[in-house]
Amino acid sequence: MPRKLLVSSFLLIGLTCAPALAADTLPRGRHKQVDALFSQWNSKTQPGCAVGISRDGVLDYARGYGMADLEHDAPVTPRSVFSIASISKQFTAFSIGMLAQEGKLSLDDDIRKYVPELPAYGKTITLAHLMHHTNGLREQGQLLNLAGWRGDDVSTEADVLWALSRQRGVNFEPGAEVLYGNAAYTLLAAVVKRVSGQSLRAFTDERIFKPLGMTDTRFREDHTELFSRRAWGYTSRDGGGWRLSDSHADHYGAGNLYSTIGDLLKWQQNLLDARVGGQALVAWVRTSGRLNDGTETGYGGGLRLAGYRGLDMVSHDGMDGGYRTEGLLFPAQRVAIVTLCNSGTIDAGELARKVADVYLGAHMKDEVPPAVKMAETEVSALAGDYWSPLTDEVVRLEFKDGALRQVGVPKAFVPMGDGAFRPGESTHVWRFSGPRELSVRDFWPTTRPFLRVTEPKPTALAAFAGQYRSEEVDMTYTVRVVDGKLAIRWPRRDEVLLDAIGGDHFVGSLGTVTFTRAASGGIDGLTISSRRLRRFRAERLERAALAAGN
Repeated sequence: MPRKLLVSSFLLIGLTCAPALAADTLPRGRHKQVDALFSQWNSKTQPGCAVGISRDGVLDYARGYGMADLEHDAPVTPRSVFSIASISKQFTAFSIGMLAQEGKLSLDDDIRKYVPELPAYGKTITLAHLMHHTNGLREQGQLLNLAGWRGDDVSTEADVLWALSRQRGVNFEPGAEVLYGNAAYTLLAAVVKRVSGQSLRAFTDERIFKPLGMTDTRFREDHTELFSRRAWGYTSRDGGGWRLSDSHADHYGAGNLYSTIGDLLKWQQNLLDARVGGQALVAWVRTSGRLNDGTETGYGGGLRLAGYRGLDMVSHDGMDGGYRTEGLLFPAQRVAIVTLCNSGTIDAGELARKVADVYLGAHMKDEVPPAVKMAETEVSALAGDYWSPLTDEVVRLEFKDGALRQVGVPKAFVPMGDGAFRPGESTHVWRFSGPRELSVRDFWPTTRPFLRVTEPKPTALAAFAGQYRSEEVDMTYTVRVVDGKLAIRWPRRDEVLLDAIGGDHFVGSLGTVTFTRAASGGIDGLTISSRRLRRFRAERLERAALAAGN
């Protein structure tokens, strides 16, 4: 582990020594208030949540709401086992940290030292880049999607490595930006296996879970594996009712860890008292990574480090299939909160923060900037489509029900003055500069610039039709005109309709599709971009080449 990280890590150790919140300062009636927050899911006909709150390692409240298994009428209880999705990442990071402490690897090591099948991108991607999401790697799930994997197909570590090993570029230069993704942590799990000689499942079971008494926690290696007291993931079915929604991934590191609220509260306490790993390692995973220019990312070792309403907070959320999860830790108050939900319609993160409001509201302050009045004509004039020259994303804004909002997103934008808006009650900032420019800053420090799309929409759509080939995922895409719109399809995937935005930009459910042109002006390819994948390219196949291939 680099010395500079160890030194900075000790700066956080003092937080763990703060006095615990005294029992007599906890609000009266708090358990009833928590029950009220979850009351709409306390039903025998729908999935729900389990919530647990501890103070200084002592359980204060735990309860289940709704059903863990609708088919067999099994209710959610505090002992129900959930997929915790991306909360898994902190255990992967902790395992890497343990190996670093033992001198078996360094966070400054090139990932290709351990996974040599990855291509050389011209810039070194270190283990630290992977851990802090500053690596620039394209999102693994989207690459498999573009290679023809369906959502319910089984995917393995070998499949992910196959896709990553074929990539010819990254989203950005390592260390230049921060962008959350899953490929990095799948790679870190592979590093643990190749360095320690144990799978991440075996390593964490021996080194973390058994020592902490986390008897209901383990990484899933096989999607057919059964778990006692399992809460199944669900999503709502069109027309009413529910359907199962679970990942078929047979790889882990970024997710695929199963646990209970009780076990996760034990782990949260370890982030305070460091029974496993020691204070230096615990402090290190609670230390922010940095960009090349020194900017803190707000993300440590699988942990988000952004505060909440004036209090220091360590957290992570999770979203996978029908599971929605959140774990919050307030180190100074020594209060931990875990919410695990098995419905894709429940916002576990918002619920966890509302529970925090109940327990710690007296110690908090309101950090959401106040709304300012703005004429409707001024607000409505900002509606339109905006394209980012940095990421190639398109965001679409509409004026609906008296407010500006993203197309398809219910949260209204609240004006804060000086051209700035926030979506709902968040602290994200969307700032408009003049009639054409927009910048977006969410919980990551990298601000994304956008320009209003003013180019006319194309009318000769047939010019874009054809076949496009990507060797990066060994796939050929067909673009055609369907009922006055472009559509893109590829084997084993549903056809995606594309809406024209302007010029050569189109949008659909897979993100932004931008057609590129040769010096002659003819269309020579297309790129696909979304939040975690930039300018994935497919070259246009000439008709002569197609004929020769036949």
